Amino acid sequence: MKAVILAGGRGTRIGEDSATRPKPLIEIGGRPILWHIMKIYGHYGINDFVICLGYKGHMIKEWLAKYRLLNSDVTIDLKSHTTIEHQSTAEPWRVTLVDTGENTETGGRLKRVLPYVGNERFCLTYGDGVGNIDIAALLSLHDRTKCRVTLTAVQPPVRFGLLDLKNDHVQRFREKPLIDEAWVNGGFMVVEPGVGDLIAGDHVAWEKEPLERLAEAGQLSAYRHRGFWHSMDTLRDKLLLEALWNTDSPPWRIW
Repeated sequence: MKAVILAGGRGTRIGEDSATRPKPLIEIGGRPILWHIMKIYGHYGINDFVICLGYKGHMIKEWLAKYRLLNSDVTIDLKSHTTIEHQSTAEPWRVTLVDTGENTETGGRLKRVLPYVGNERFCLTYGDGVGNIDIAALLSLHDRTKCRVTLTAVQPPVRFGLLDLKNDHVQRFREKPLIDEAWVNGGFMVVEPGVGDLIAGDHVAWEKEPLERLAEAGQLSAYRHRGFWHSMDTLRDKLLLEALWNTDSPPWRIW
């Protein structure tokens, strides 16, 4: 089974990092957030990836091209121009890298890579969100609902603390709670083949007309994930994920 990752974003709200590299290459704990996402899928035996490139996509190609070499013991014979690999700790990933345009919307990016996916079910997610998602449970729900697409619904934390008020008095202060019964699309989707007919072209955002049409037709199901999930939208998010990674048990490290 393949996993498609939308990795063409700029990440303009993160700060200086986004000026020098694509958002999916911004590092958490010395590894690109793209690596963390691939490790989540790899934990469930999904090691075949199709990555949708956009802004500075050549840098993602360069990172992956060097990845195995940097994670191997090698003998390099400069005279004969040969390299012998002795032992590697690199993951068994197969990665197809596709240039989907710098300004293409998410739906357009997906449509461009469908020929590389083939006529089969696939996973789909964004290149900036991590979580302890149970991919096996997600796939099981998708099988039961028999919908064309299943997304992972998550409850995002409120950015600021909430005040419970009664008249002029504060009854309780809740520091960054989850939004009760408010769910958003956290990515980590399962998609049946044939969704290209929902995408008119590069200008189409996957989250707009395609998903809206599927919902109206009763063909969009949601796997409710109540565990950890966080997207890296801002510098604040990056620093939070970095701090969590430096703990004894980062909540999305399921591998």
